[in-house]
Amino acid sequence: MANIQGNAYALTILSPIIEGHFNEIAYSDEIKARLEQWNMLPNSPMTRVPQTYLCRYFVLDDVVIQSTPGTDIFGPIIDLLSIFSDKVRRGALPQEDHLASKYLVFSTNFHGELEPYLRAMWNAIGKEIIHVWGFCYGFKLVHDADSFVTYMKKCQLTASLFFVGSNDESLDEQLKALYLKQQFTNFALRTQGMPVAELQKEFNDFILRVEPANVTGPSWKAGQYRLDQHERTAL
Repeated sequence: MANIQGNAYALTILSPIIEGHFNEIAYSDEIKARLEQWNMLPNSPMTRVPQTYLCRYFVLDDVVIQSTPGTDIFGPIIDLLSIFSDKVRRGALPQEDHLASKYLVFSTNFHGELEPYLRAMWNAIGKEIIHVWGFCYGFKLVHDADSFVTYMKKCQLTASLFFVGSNDESLDEQLKALYLKQQFTNFALRTQGMPVAELQKEFNDFILRVEPANVTGPSWKAGQYRLDQHERTAL
């Protein structure tokens, strides 16, 4: 089914940006600048949105035409005629289509259903949402979680590509699996050549420390990309 694979949902949003300026800066460029500010934070605000596997924001200025005339039977004839007339050459080029406006693009894969996810997103980072989407057409009607859901559905495109390979597990379970994989790899490297009795004790201590059945912790945090200091010390 489009947009859905297992328990995962692929959401693609294209929100048209108003033509105008904010402090002499085009709205589209201001949105880019505000998104860039997220890179200065310890973690993206999206890490506070429950069940987000991954996401991406960017501003789409226009579509890019990359195709050229094919090497069909008419290609050599057109190449020959273009020597005498540039109009022939230009006429053989594919027709270019351009966007009517620039777009704020938001793409995400998450665990669960669309409406609960969008409501949770608004409740978690509503201030940041307003800050980024405020220059988009129609967003002035958004003032709560329900109107945000309505707005996002109007801007939604059908998606069929998924970026996550484990679509039936919650975010907590996937983070726990990543944590256990990393911790067990370090354990195996650290205990190479250890006597059996000592290895058994170390393994029992390892299981007590990582708590494999407890998905709430210890585990990786949403958006975490490196070990915390206490995790490095425990290795």
